[in-house]
Amino acid sequence: MKQVIHRKLGVTILHLSLIFLLAFSTSLSAQDGDPVAGKALFNTNCASCHKLDKKMTGPALRNVEARLAEDEGLDREWLYAWIKNSAGMVKSGDAYANKIFKEYNGTAMTAFPQLSNADIDNILAYTAAITKKQDVVLPPTGGASGEGDGSSNNLILGALALLFALLAGALVLVNKTLRRFADDKGVALADKQKGLPIWKAFVQNQFLVLVTTIFLLLAAGYFAYGYFMQVGVNQGYEPVQEIHFSHRIHAGDNGVDCKYCHSSARVSKTSGIPSLNVCMNCHKSIYEVAESTATAEYSKAFYDGEIKKLYAATGWDDANQKYTGETKPVKWTRIHNLPDFAYFNHSQHVTVAGVECQTCHGPVEEMEIVSQFAPLTMGWCINCHRETNVKVKDNAYYTKIHEQLSKKYGVEQLTAAQMGGLECGKCHY
Repeated sequence: MKQVIHRKLGVTILHLSLIFLLAFSTSLSAQDGDPVAGKALFNTNCASCHKLDKKMTGPALRNVEARLAEDEGLDREWLYAWIKNSAGMVKSGDAYANKIFKEYNGTAMTAFPQLSNADIDNILAYTAAITKKQDVVLPPTGGASGEGDGSSNNLILGALALLFALLAGALVLVNKTLRRFADDKGVALADKQKGLPIWKAFVQNQFLVLVTTIFLLLAAGYFAYGYFMQVGVNQGYEPVQEIHFSHRIHAGDNGVDCKYCHSSARVSKTSGIPSLNVCMNCHKSIYEVAESTATAEYSKAFYDGEIKKLYAATGWDDANQKYTGETKPVKWTRIHNLPDFAYFNHSQHVTVAGVECQTCHGPVEEMEIVSQFAPLTMGWCINCHRETNVKVKDNAYYTKIHEQLSKKYGVEQLTAAQMGGLECGKCHY
């Protein structure tokens, strides 16, 4: 009897162990792998389409293994197969693979056959190990310390004002007291001698009148000339756009090439206004900025709000990751505007001459709000043509012209002016 009891006890322990293992298999398997290595793999292979806590091109991936096991009954082997060849899973008729494929509008997931099972284990460990970031509750602004500072400043200013008032009153009393002493002692106060008013003395002096008239005429001519020379010159013009676009972040911090957005500058007369679809190439995935991007003037909340304006303009539903078709035009304000009688071709300068954008537009990569950097006057352009050498290396178009004009001017390098850059018809037609 005792042996039978021990045998049943052993079987019971085995059953309990099996149940325990099955119950915690999901959490145990999620802990397999290295979360640190998984984070690097996630950022390299997954972050362009997935976030941990937000739907993007693909679903949110925090605790994805546990959720799939609980909701769909799928194990890690299924994830191995899906990550390495999602298209094959869809074609095989797998129910959940087809469900997720249809839910995300038939967007095919990139296959990652190069990832080993150990790599996938690391990624899953990262998605399971990192807890969701909690919102930091900041203390309300203008608290006790802030109010105390303001009150102390007001007290100091009030005390200073009272002190000046007392000093002024004291001076008035001293003046009256001295006059009273003078009257008691019989001291007569001398009256001021009245002379000619200063303006009459000035009018009677013909030399001063002549010199002043000449000075006023010269000053008026100088200021009138300066005013009329500024007509049509908008240097420093910095309009506020309907959607705030930070060139400091895009061209500076992120190193986006100017010609990625202004692509027509390579082949067209104008640089062009980039379509909002160009913005959405990145901002379908970038729905917020990093904390480090914020400045004292522009907060993270401000930048995130401007991205939401972009979504509203393009009709992008960020929650469902699809376009609604309800778009709103953005009224951009033009910054650089040449007169209609002046001809300027971007492609001729950018592609042929190899002029950098910053030559005319200034350090755009440092500008939060773009302003007109150069005066863009005729004299400014002519000086550039006189000082800039034409790049003729590896440019067959200029080979013959360079040989002939080099002999004519006796120089090795030709400026744009020597190539005809000062002819009126080049810019005015």
